[in-house]
Amino acid sequence: MTVTRFAPSPTGYIHVGNLRTALMNFLIARKAGGEFILRIDDTDPERSEEKYVDAIKHDLEWLGLTWDRVERQSERLDRYAAAADKLREMGRFYEVFETPVELDLKRKKQLNMKKPPVYDRAGLALSDAEKDALREERGSYWRFKLDHERIEWEDLIGGHTSIDAASVSDPVLIRADGQVLYTIASVVDDTEMGVTHVVRGADHVTNTATQIQIMHALGGAVPQFAHHSLLTGPQGEALSKRLGTLSLRDLREQGVEPMALLSQMARLGSSDPVELRREMAELIEGFEIGHFGTAPTKFDVADLSPLTAKFLHGFSYAEMADEIAAVGVPADKAEAFWNVVHENISTRADLATWWKLCTEGAEPVIDEEDVDFVRDAMAMLPAAPHDGDTWGAWTAAVKEATGRKGRGLFMPLRKALTGMQHGPDMSQLLPLLQVLKAK
Repeated sequence: MTVTRFAPSPTGYIHVGNLRTALMNFLIARKAGGEFILRIDDTDPERSEEKYVDAIKHDLEWLGLTWDRVERQSERLDRYAAAADKLREMGRFYEVFETPVELDLKRKKQLNMKKPPVYDRAGLALSDAEKDALREERGSYWRFKLDHERIEWEDLIGGHTSIDAASVSDPVLIRADGQVLYTIASVVDDTEMGVTHVVRGADHVTNTATQIQIMHALGGAVPQFAHHSLLTGPQGEALSKRLGTLSLRDLREQGVEPMALLSQMARLGSSDPVELRREMAELIEGFEIGHFGTAPTKFDVADLSPLTAKFLHGFSYAEMADEIAAVGVPADKAEAFWNVVHENISTRADLATWWKLCTEGAEPVIDEEDVDFVRDAMAMLPAAPHDGDTWGAWTAAVKEATGRKGRGLFMPLRKALTGMQHGPDMSQLLPLLQVLKAK
């Protein structure tokens, strides 16, 4: 069975970069009829907060990315300890004592000598007595001893991938404070949970190489890996500095529709064009991980606005009836209201804005050269109630009286009645306007 997972850390709100990883793993599992696990990476007790766990779940539920089960790494610490013990017994796990300053000095020295800044394995040369002495004065941490060989795999996105383990530092798996790090926790979880596919960002390629060796050492099956490209801004700039403004909760508050966001993310960076889908089943059916490339992928949040608007425009009145009623539109006007404004809303919040215009009127926008024209035209407007013929009959009479026509006739009247240059067909909107401030 196909098993995938999304493993966010509850140290903040998830953003579009996280979503890309979650969505790809979700779509792979659902297309194969498999299992999608939400795995909370909460092994850091100081930075992990329960409010972020709740926020992660809320964001995924809003998007419709339902999970089959939730796992919490903080509840599996005994499993990581057992794996660490096994690696120690095998001679693949060794204790080290360098401080960050000492490591930095070593790296600088290696770079000055034109050598790669790889950990020198000094910890392996320490005697038991030396280790005992060092423990008295400082904390220790643990590294995994890599076999210096080429690590290779067939990446579902990047194709054949090869990394020389000799060019990589032995990874730290347990910190001086005892905290288990992602590298080993993820390996143990993926192995014991039967994860078959791991999709994550290209910044994890080196992690993957080291984790493959750890999996082999622990006797676990190696899943298929796929490393998607990282997102950049619309001009190719690093997106990392802006991710704080691109959290899913912020996009939700801005009125972005879930299917608009998912439609974009399910195709962005692939050879397939971004196409708006109205149902999750359509996204699942059309998803192909092999269609994605390795080049940095440009993301522009502005692209979500037309997708959201297009999605909303596709609703029928029946589908929006409850929301229309919720903003106060009476039942006898509700369907006409939707028919008038539905192609002029960008978010659901615009429903209330348009109804406010209908009931409270708009501040007239009248250019100086149109003041007399608008005054005379408004004097000719028939008394309410207005119907679908009122606008045409009124503007025809105004044209006859003033000689104005085309844009010079219609635009000043639209701006005077709605305060805007664009909007619905005025012959349909006029009957809904209960207050005409231009009068």
